[in-house]
Amino acid sequence: MIVRHLSDVPSVDWGNGLSRRFLLQADGMNYTLTDTIVRAGTKSRLEYRNHLESCYCIEGSGEVLDFDGNSFPLEPGTLYALDEHDPHFLIASPDEDLRLVCVFSPALRGDETHSLDAGEFSSY
Repeated sequence: MIVRHLSDVPSVDWGNGLSRRFLLQADGMNYTLTDTIVRAGTKSRLEYRNHLESCYCIEGSGEVLDFDGNSFPLEPGTLYALDEHDPHFLIASPDEDLRLVCVFSPALRGDETHSLDAGEFSSY
């Protein structure tokens, strides 16, 4: 059994926020579970080429914008799943941080970060 508290897990600055990574590849669960903060007013150009990701909003607000320009509002109780390695923009509202519980499959190593200054979608 694995039992962890938020204060005990590694916190990785992924570029526009913090990813608190509860489960990693070394835990042998074959998926990663994170508690992720997206800083207020940020826009992140993301694509997970090697992982599928599902995110459940538990605090704050924002939107996820797909590659075709479709916008999906995010607020507590909303889930979005990137089931086709979808390139997307994750946008936090200007007034408050966005907090997401995320699942990655396969599991992350734990040291992954984004390169948000590049002219293309950041990927890992």
